[in-house]
Amino acid sequence: MLKRFNIRVYGLLFRHRKILLIDEVVKDRHITKFPGGGLELGEGPIDCLVREFKEETGIDVEVTEHVYTTDFFQPSAFKAEDQIISIYYRVVPIVELEDENFDVPFHQHRSHEEIVGFRWVPMRELQPGDLTLPIDKHVVEHVLPLHVESGSV
Repeated sequence: MLKRFNIRVYGLLFRHRKILLIDEVVKDRHITKFPGGGLELGEGPIDCLVREFKEETGIDVEVTEHVYTTDFFQPSAFKAEDQIISIYYRVVPIVELEDENFDVPFHQHRSHEEIVGFRWVPMRELQPGDLTLPIDKHVVEHVLPLHVESGSV
């Protein structure tokens, strides 16, 4: 039985025709996802994304455009009583990234996060199966191709 909405906010960071993915362990399960996380009470989606992106990657970002909001029913993969609503924004770093390979100091992670690593995946190689969560897969299959075709990536 559904009891609540769980609102998630994710950032799409593109660089040199690649997109940033995070490998993380959540509740003893290895997942690959876009950087971002859960909206907290009293927080707006953009503030949430800026906070989550910094916590997970160490990168300060600016949100440049709304890309997609879930338009279908999706139960949570982790809590059966939650319905997931995900919001995706395009982000850019506030300062130029010096290197495509970077590490995030452990002290920047919240205690419940277990980030294993980051990957820049070429857009032309990105497949829905590269990501774990159903809405992320949908974004890769149905939303990002429109951005690639329009030349905005």
